[in-house]
Amino acid sequence: MSPDPADQRQHPRIPTILRVDYPHGRPLRDVTENLSAGGFFVQTEQLFVVGDELRLALSFPGLLDPVEVGGTVAWVRLAAPDQPGGVGIRVESEQDRRRLGDILSAAGPDDSATTPSEQDGYRVLIVEDNPHIIEMYSYVLKKLASNDLHGKVPLEVHFAPDGHHALLRLREDRFSLVMLDLYMPVMDGFALVERIREEEALKSIPVIAISAGGKEAQDRAMQLGVDIYLRKPVRFVEVLETVKQLLRIK
Repeated sequence: MSPDPADQRQHPRIPTILRVDYPHGRPLRDVTENLSAGGFFVQTEQLFVVGDELRLALSFPGLLDPVEVGGTVAWVRLAAPDQPGGVGIRVESEQDRRRLGDILSAAGPDDSATTPSEQDGYRVLIVEDNPHIIEMYSYVLKKLASNDLHGKVPLEVHFAPDGHHALLRLREDRFSLVMLDLYMPVMDGFALVERIREEEALKSIPVIAISAGGKEAQDRAMQLGVDIYLRKPVRFVEVLETVKQLLRIK
């Protein structure tokens, strides 16, 4: 079932990557693809049908405390080779729409408690072994990092070619977020997450895993302590845009 074009025009969608938890009974964890003032899209392999009513908690580790909203499944997108499946959630409650509006305007429920200090800034480590991908994203991400924050909260993007080099960087410097591929040489993403969660100085760093693996890879990554799991193809830019959005000071 396709989305309502009129609803799309009324509420423009903004690409936003947030963690989705189900507070009432579903142990699985999903991720949003976009947000609007009237709802959002959730990438999921769970079986929902149009008309299902859900309560969901939206968050971003270290930047946005869980915001619980209710909604109704308005449409379903089947999985395809170039995009994951999922559901469009329509939010009708005025209170829940205001909560979505708070996220969209970067005025979360406890922004002062979770936003990094202006002095420290926000540093992202991307762990990727493909030099062509690194070259392709490096210019775009660094350009994004330098814009739109008005100098208030510096956003830096750094790269590591594998888990071994990433672990050395994490031990030497302070990072606010790690984004990693699960399948890499030397030390893969699974081993890196395991080491991060074992070390006292590193275990609280939020981790986003990106993989072309299936359900087994997702389950293993989540068990090891990954905060958000994204399926390829994924745009690093959208994750950074989400971070920027949450870092803005109203």
